[in-house]
Amino acid sequence: MINSDSIQVGMTEQQTQQRQLSQVKWMTCLMFFVFAMTTDAVGVIIPKVVQQFNLSLTEAAAFHYVPMVLIGLSGLLLGRLADTIGRKTVIMAGLAIYTLACVAFAFGDTFLFYLGLLGVSGLAIGLFKTGALALIGDISPDNQQHTRLMNRVEGFFGLGAIAGPLLVTLLISYELDWTQLYLLAGLICGLLLALAAMVQYPDYEPAEQQADLWQSLKLVRDPYALGFSIAIACYVAVEVAVFVWLPTLLQSYQGEYQWLALHAITIFFVLRTLGRFMAEWILSKLEWSLVLALFSSAILLCYVASMLGGVEVAVWLMPLSGLFMSMMYPTINSKGISCFPRAQHGAVAGLLLAFTALAAAVGPLLMGIVGDWFGEVRYGFYLATGVAGALCLLMWLNTLFKPAEARLAAQDQPSLSR
Repeated sequence: MINSDSIQVGMTEQQTQQRQLSQVKWMTCLMFFVFAMTTDAVGVIIPKVVQQFNLSLTEAAAFHYVPMVLIGLSGLLLGRLADTIGRKTVIMAGLAIYTLACVAFAFGDTFLFYLGLLGVSGLAIGLFKTGALALIGDISPDNQQHTRLMNRVEGFFGLGAIAGPLLVTLLISYELDWTQLYLLAGLICGLLLALAAMVQYPDYEPAEQQADLWQSLKLVRDPYALGFSIAIACYVAVEVAVFVWLPTLLQSYQGEYQWLALHAITIFFVLRTLGRFMAEWILSKLEWSLVLALFSSAILLCYVASMLGGVEVAVWLMPLSGLFMSMMYPTINSKGISCFPRAQHGAVAGLLLAFTALAAAVGPLLMGIVGDWFGEVRYGFYLATGVAGALCLLMWLNTLFKPAEARLAAQDQPSLSR
């Protein structure tokens, strides 16, 4: 005879696990929201910093490059820690460092001091982002669910990318210091740190290997890790080109839709975020590689048409490209991580994050160099159009030949059997 008490206990335990899992998911979403608030507000902060410290544009650009480089190095050298000492420990360490760095903005007022804090915050972001990316793999039963959850999390990143610049603009309009954005981010992260200490994370058995600082870099020898890393670098270079250089490109626009040129980046971010929240539905209807191939084709079309039609076309199509870019990064990222066992998710996430940061730093720099060389920023966009073409080619080759299909299926088997 079945014991009703044991059934009740089993149901209660299952409900508790589901509640804890939901809490972990929401905390991960909020972490991505907070760090996007600060990293994607840099474009609005730089003009203020130039005026405040009498800097050249090259000097002020360090506000973008320094944290990007530190995020990449952190992911590359410390990502493995998420596998060897556990997800929660790495996430809490990253949150603690990030909180201290943000709060420290209240205790100094020099350019080098602020730049140093941005470097420390980049190190912290690299830590807790690799831990969070590995955690997403832990709580996803298969690679399809992994991809859908990754798009949801990156959707919250998109919301933070919208909120951060808006908050800085409001602060400046009320003659308040832009550094208060970091104080707010520090407060939110402090709360997240306290919650993380109380929340029960999913059980994880750390990898037996010793922590190897070069473990992520060694994964480059794996064709799947290298392939997804190259794809993610191409995508990031194409995306960052828009929100770094599009305002400069549209300065020459003299048409009747000045409001569109003025708010082009905000529209781009809004469409990118909406697309990410739609991703779970789209991916339930269409195969992921086909979606990436179609969306990368649409991105390339936006670039090519904008280059051929000039700023009168670019003012419409470049912001619209955000809708097609929406699913690219989280989907490529999740599939790259899902090609490996859970015990390697931290190392793989670190490698992908390193390529992300490298492309985010080098892409705009190369565009600026090409633009300076030929005397006009549109020549930098010709370079970005070429990268968009390479991304489109990679995505169609992936759709036609499906090189990762067997590897993804093999990694799903242990999860399905449990």
